[in-house]
Amino acid sequence: MKALVTRLDSFGDVLLAGPAVRAVAARADHVTMLCGSRGAPAARLLPGVDEVLVWEAPWGGFAPPDVSREDIDGLVDRIDADAALVLTSFHQSPLPTALVLRLAGVRYIAADSVDYPGSLLDLRHRRAPHAHEAEAALDLAGAAGFPRPDD
Repeated sequence: MKALVTRLDSFGDVLLAGPAVRAVAARADHVTMLCGSRGAPAARLLPGVDEVLVWEAPWGGFAPPDVSREDIDGLVDRIDADAALVLTSFHQSPLPTALVLRLAGVRYIAADSVDYPGSLLDLRHRRAPHAHEAEAALDLAGAAGFPRPDD
């Protein structure tokens, strides 16, 4: 199974996704990390990441790019995954990213979401209140079928 984990914000946020990425890698044949340019160097350090896709989302960052059909289409063409975890901070919505992943043909998408996702998510998970980012990501991974490794 090809899995994709996405965390579109900063270096530190991507590093905090590391334990969840390891959980996914323990069950997947190939793991792609989708992140922005600020998080890409961290993604390349994470054990279990086979490929890093870098993309600047028009809904995040300090100076988000304009929305461009060509940019979205280009990303959709680059994504090749069967399952995806959309990792976000507690104040971010995973739904724009989930829409792009759905357009790319990802069959199973899991994320923490307070908003009704319609058909964008297969697993709408609820983050525990005040959960640390790393714990919240691990909790989501476990709920999506990627339990913590025993070590």
